[in-house]
Amino acid sequence: MVSIVYNKTFFLKSASNISDINIEYGVEIAFIGYSNSGKSSAINSLTNQKKLARFSKNPGRTQLINFFQVISNFRIVDLPGYGYAKCPTLIQLKLEKLIYNYLKKRKPLKGLVMLMDIRHPLKVYDQCIINIAIDQNIPIFILLTKCDKLTLRQQKKQFEIVYTKLKVFLQEVHIELFSSFKKIGITQLQSQLNVWYKQYK
Repeated sequence: MVSIVYNKTFFLKSASNISDINIEYGVEIAFIGYSNSGKSSAINSLTNQKKLARFSKNPGRTQLINFFQVISNFRIVDLPGYGYAKCPTLIQLKLEKLIYNYLKKRKPLKGLVMLMDIRHPLKVYDQCIINIAIDQNIPIFILLTKCDKLTLRQQKKQFEIVYTKLKVFLQEVHIELFSSFKKIGITQLQSQLNVWYKQYK
């Protein structure tokens, strides 16, 4: 198994358009989810850095694709959050187009980490992204975030609901409980990223 040190990950660049990226080598793993799903917290926990991925008290503020370099040919990509109700319609449409183009056109993209609040999984935009990923043959790793807010029994119930719904569409369903606050699921996330990197490097 490949051993990667994630705590040396650093910010590489931001892009507001696919044509602005200008990086065509290596492996990219993108993090995606609703604006309040905990993407920034997950990236910070993964890399053991408190301020690597910035987050705002106001969800929906991230309107760029942010690239973080783990090692020379391996990047983590933080995609804009979607579905924030207070985000102006035109901006939301622009972000949706940006995300759509990234998923459709980025050849280095080799895996998608989809974050869902365990209390509200598989909402409309989540299902749209899953359909795009299936169409593009992009493997998906589901993180059910904020699991510390539920009892163990509730966690198991929500896990089973998501698994049952997804196995209809996906040949392989990879789901983990995740909590940045309680440090749950971080090792499993690192292991999955290691697998993807080893497979596609």
